Amino acid sequence: MAGMVTRGGTAGETAMPEVLAPATDFSRAEPGEDLPGGDATSRRATDNVNAFSQSSGNMGFRKELDFKIGNSIFRRLWVSAPASTDASDGLGPLFNVRGCQNCHLKDGRGQPPAAAQTPGPAGALLFRLSVPPKTDADRALLASGKVTVLPDPVYGGQLQDMSIQGHEPEGAVKITYVESDVSLADGETVSLRAPSYELTGLNYGPISPDVMVGPRIAPPMIGLGLLEAVPEEQIMAYADPADEDGDGISGRPNRIWSALHDKEMIGRFGWKANVPTMAEQNAAAFSGDIGISTTLHPSGAGDCTEKQTKCFNAPSGNSPKYQNVEVGDELFDLMTFYTQNLAVPRRRTPDAPEILNGKALFYETGCADCHRPKLLTGEVPKQPHLSNQLIWPYTDMLLHDMGEGLADNRPDGLAGGQEWRTPPLWGIGLTETVNGHTQFLHDGRARNLTEAILWHGGEAQEARDTFAALDKEDRERLLAFVNSL
Repeated sequence: MAGMVTRGGTAGETAMPEVLAPATDFSRAEPGEDLPGGDATSRRATDNVNAFSQSSGNMGFRKELDFKIGNSIFRRLWVSAPASTDASDGLGPLFNVRGCQNCHLKDGRGQPPAAAQTPGPAGALLFRLSVPPKTDADRALLASGKVTVLPDPVYGGQLQDMSIQGHEPEGAVKITYVESDVSLADGETVSLRAPSYELTGLNYGPISPDVMVGPRIAPPMIGLGLLEAVPEEQIMAYADPADEDGDGISGRPNRIWSALHDKEMIGRFGWKANVPTMAEQNAAAFSGDIGISTTLHPSGAGDCTEKQTKCFNAPSGNSPKYQNVEVGDELFDLMTFYTQNLAVPRRRTPDAPEILNGKALFYETGCADCHRPKLLTGEVPKQPHLSNQLIWPYTDMLLHDMGEGLADNRPDGLAGGQEWRTPPLWGIGLTETVNGHTQFLHDGRARNLTEAILWHGGEAQEARDTFAALDKEDRERLLAFVNSL
């Protein structure tokens, strides 16, 4: 099998390190490079709007039914309780969207709303809320790792800009952009837009004066089960928090307490790597984004706080039929299986001369120092199709200081206000095909890949400056390579 990797050595040891060695020959594609998800790579065509919605290519036939049921839950539009629709009620009372697909349209990347004088629902752009610790108890709670942030005491951990009938949304966000020109070495000028956000129409009283607001666009859903399957020791092998090798890059993990596994684990998901598992990511999104309860987040009031009395005491869809929550474990596990098995599309023309030239430039500019091309998955219980795969996600899954320009100045766990997890690049060139736009970064400010690269700072400043110094032909080659991923 093309993507299957045979392992040796003791349990937990990552064998065959030469498989993960950086490329040195750019005259041809590397073995397996055309299958970025290993044998789990999608077997379907990659040139259509459903390119991100296919199941793992090597998954057994019987698992396809689980995938389809999970898809139906992911696509479900929830309604308020009580309702005659079984296992579909419990929306809100406060929420951002009615279903997972509203943010992850076609299982892809969200798009921020256009700047507007009149604020409205922000859809796929969510706004996290937190406050600094004020007491020794607050500081001890954060230090324990049991929570990564302290929510606003009134508005909770996320601003919900929609509500069910009879309730008021929490508020809205006014988005404005300021444009500034950046000159490249060959004289070309690129305009970057810096966003600013203003909370407006707050309906539940004053918000904390020291509230920290973090915009978060919905990322694409492909390959998440494969990233979850990468052993911790492999991720840690790339960590260099003190920059001991002196290369200016000091990636480090965000370590998070897993309520599911009752232990500290490496954070893998979220823009600041603040969630350790897909199950916990899904449960938090159900609660915060839609107001739907699970056994991991059993409150039928979602993110409502006790100070929002009407909201907190509203009827919920929690039912004895479903373990006294709105999505019982059986359905929840099926949806989690779906999110773990959205396949990565096959590479397009990885051996084309222009693409190979761009790949060489990707390495030469230093992009590959954080966007690590290759990882190996470990053993995945009950999902052998995700196990022992050589994958090509172009991420090290670590936190990096990206400079003041991209900072949201909102710590999250061990992640500082300027730190972000290296996002995977696989499938990025299909964003426009699937989602009809090319807006990137954690808040969608970049309108294309060139702008996204030029926003890099901090540990990525040297790579960014090297890219800006390329002539137009070489920039286009590098971009062509990234778009082929």
